[in-house]
Amino acid sequence: MTGVDCAPYQCEGKYVTVAENIPAWFSKSLAVVPESKTIDVNGVAIHSLRWGTDTSKPGVIFVHGNGAHAHWWSFIAPFFLDHYRAIAIDLAGAGDSGASDGYTPEAFAAQINAVADDAGFGADTIIVGHSFGGYITLKTGLLYSQRLGGIVLVDSAVRPPDFQWERDPKSSPLKRKRIYPDFESALARFRLMPPQGCENDYILDYIGRHSIKQVDDGWTWKFDDTMFNKFEFGTDLHKDLARLQCRVGVIYGEDSYLFTQDIADFMFKVLDESVPFVAIPQAQHHLFLDQPLAFVSALRTLLAEWRHSKPNRHTGTIS
Repeated sequence: MTGVDCAPYQCEGKYVTVAENIPAWFSKSLAVVPESKTIDVNGVAIHSLRWGTDTSKPGVIFVHGNGAHAHWWSFIAPFFLDHYRAIAIDLAGAGDSGASDGYTPEAFAAQINAVADDAGFGADTIIVGHSFGGYITLKTGLLYSQRLGGIVLVDSAVRPPDFQWERDPKSSPLKRKRIYPDFESALARFRLMPPQGCENDYILDYIGRHSIKQVDDGWTWKFDDTMFNKFEFGTDLHKDLARLQCRVGVIYGEDSYLFTQDIADFMFKVLDESVPFVAIPQAQHHLFLDQPLAFVSALRTLLAEWRHSKPNRHTGTIS
């Protein structure tokens, strides 16, 4: 990895990570400074972080999960610059992107496609999506397969059609935002959603600091907490998964309560048993926060195999 010593947004003011015992690899990753760029996509301001300028390299786009943002990938993306240009996108209603009057999987997919076009990414683009971002990645794979080299679903569970939800799947997983009197009070309330522990305090501190914005009455979270009131949920995700024409890889946390072995077995069958599934040991749903270097190693290995082989899967089985 190459880069300058530190980016302004990492070294000044409230975005300085103050956690103790920050490992050298983490500091080295954050020292690789991305370009911050915002473009208009169908009337919505879409922000992204972009690493690498060598246009001879293919592109990889990282897509965050629900309530998260592009900076969740800031310490991951630089590990892939030997072979790729990298982008981490803020989807509409998240991070430093604008809010939307309505949210659909198709609109999110169009945002990813537009950012890829703006960056000059070609037909070998890879998309890596975590959690909710994996569902958007799946939809992007369906709608824009002609421009993709493959997609990687990261702890994004596609459940059987008879799956019994413990809550209404259409209810919002986002809590209503509070206004805090100061930055520090807001940061102290940062929690992972869905809830889980994470021993890497320096990562939580970093992403927490980039999750907060100033408003008229104080400080609050960047995400649009009305998103799921406006979101149109798709149905039959397992059928969408089977219809994918591009390469697919799956990486998940071995201890993730959202991605059980039964779900892995179901998805493997839907994907005609020819897709790599990689479980990260001692990792929960937010696996690249729990085990960031193991995740990097798994994704590097998967992408290296794709670079040196031909696709060997066909459309999966719909049942």
